[in-house]
Amino acid sequence: MIKKIILMLTLSTGILQAQNIKLKGSDTVLPLAQKEAESYKKAGKGSVSVTGGGSGVGIAALMDGSTDIAASSRKMKMDEKMKLQEAGKKIKEVIIAQDALSVIVHPANKISKLTREQLEGIFTGKIKNWKELGGENLNIVVYSRESSSGTYEFFKEHVLNKKNFANSVLSMPATGAIVQSVSQTKGAIGYIGIAYDNNSVKQLSVSYNQGKSYVEPTVQNAMNSTYPIVRPLYLYYVVSSEKTVKPFIDFILSSGGQAIVKSTGYIPVKK
Repeated sequence: MIKKIILMLTLSTGILQAQNIKLKGSDTVLPLAQKEAESYKKAGKGSVSVTGGGSGVGIAALMDGSTDIAASSRKMKMDEKMKLQEAGKKIKEVIIAQDALSVIVHPANKISKLTREQLEGIFTGKIKNWKELGGENLNIVVYSRESSSGTYEFFKEHVLNKKNFANSVLSMPATGAIVQSVSQTKGAIGYIGIAYDNNSVKQLSVSYNQGKSYVEPTVQNAMNSTYPIVRPLYLYYVVSSEKTVKPFIDFILSSGGQAIVKSTGYIPVKK
C-alpha cells in the first residue's frame, strides 16, 4: 500500500527516474551543466545533481558507477574505453556544445596579444620574463590546470604542439582557481574556458599564423571559426542507463537547451 502511494505521488508530480541523475566531471562543463540542470528542474522534468573535479575524475566516476553521466572537455581515451568495455559497460558519447579557450593575464599587463609560438615558449619555460615579449621587466608566473583536466590535455596538444609544460608551472585544481590566481598576481598568465571570463582578468588575442592576424576570444569569433582555440564538450553515459539520462541530454540538445549554451558563454552545436 505504501509503495502504491509513493508511486502515485511520484507520477502526480511528474518526477520520474530523472530525479536521481548524477553528473560529474569537467570544470569547463560545470557552469553549463548547472544552468541546464536548473532549467530542467524548473520545467518540472526532474533534478540533476552536478559536480566538477575534472574530466578524468568524471570518467573514473562513470567507471566505478558513482555517476550516471561523465562530463568531459576531451575525448575519452582508449585505455578508459577498454576498462569500461572489460567491465561490460557499453558507452555512448554525446557532444553538447563547443568551448573556446582564452589565455588570460593580470589586468595591469600591457601585453594584449600573443602568437601560438609565444604561448608555447611561455608554457614550456623558454620565455620567462614579460620584457622578452615587449612588456615590463617582470617574471612570468604560469598557471595551468592539473593533468587530470581535459582542458590541460587540449591546451598541451593544440597550443603547445604536444610539448610538455615547464616544471615551474603552477597546477590549479579548478578553472576558478586559475582566474583568482591570475587576478591577484601581476606577472601571471593562465588559460580558461571563456564562460569563466570576468572583469578581474584580461583576455589576450591570439595568432595562429605567426603574427599576421590576431583574433579575440569571443563566442561570435568561435562560432564563425576565426578564433582558433575551440574544442567540443562531451557527455558520456552507460547505454544501460539511457532511459534515465537521455531525457536530460535531449533537453540540453533542444532549442531551449542550446539557447542556454549560448547565453552561458559556450558555442551551440544545434541551431
